[in-house]
Amino acid sequence: MKNFEGVTDEELALLYVKGNNSAFDELLSRTQTKLFTYIMFVVRDHAVADDIFQETFVKVITRLQKGQYTDSGKFIFWITRIAHNCIMDWYRQQQANHIIEINEDNDLQNLKSVSITDTYKEAEMINEQVLFDIKKMVDALPTPQREVVYMRFYQQLSFKEIAELTGVSINTSLGRMRYALINLRRMAKEHQIELALCEY
Repeated sequence: MKNFEGVTDEELALLYVKGNNSAFDELLSRTQTKLFTYIMFVVRDHAVADDIFQETFVKVITRLQKGQYTDSGKFIFWITRIAHNCIMDWYRQQQANHIIEINEDNDLQNLKSVSITDTYKEAEMINEQVLFDIKKMVDALPTPQREVVYMRFYQQLSFKEIAELTGVSINTSLGRMRYALINLRRMAKEHQIELALCEY
């Protein structure tokens, strides 16, 4: 098998279009973990995530073979957009969007980002519990809100990039984030969960 070190994802995609199957194997190897993690975070079901992952790559292969990809320097965005569309198709079929009531409290003050690497065990345990609680609450968000939270905080994408990937306007992306944060604050208040991480 050819050594593809130094070859970009975009170049691999174009090599595959020209008939190099090894290039696609390398592309799959590079992107599958990141893509599956994204899908799994949104759908929260391993079997469903497997199905959507496979469907995504079937569509990727089909579109590559049809010449529907041009080297834009953003191959991972391109396949993430395809995955997003597959997730939305699945989501529409489920008709399971549980919308949580919102209130006017949209305070981001307590969502602080702190590394959990210090030696103070008590603070570390508190922080682990806070992050666990946040993960549980994020899982309860409606899919579009959960997706934008993942892209913004876990993938560290800009709202412009999120808008491009999800096929909506920047204002819609911002709105989804706003409602996600409102919902998180509401859930934290209802369950008396402290969201602030310990600083030490």
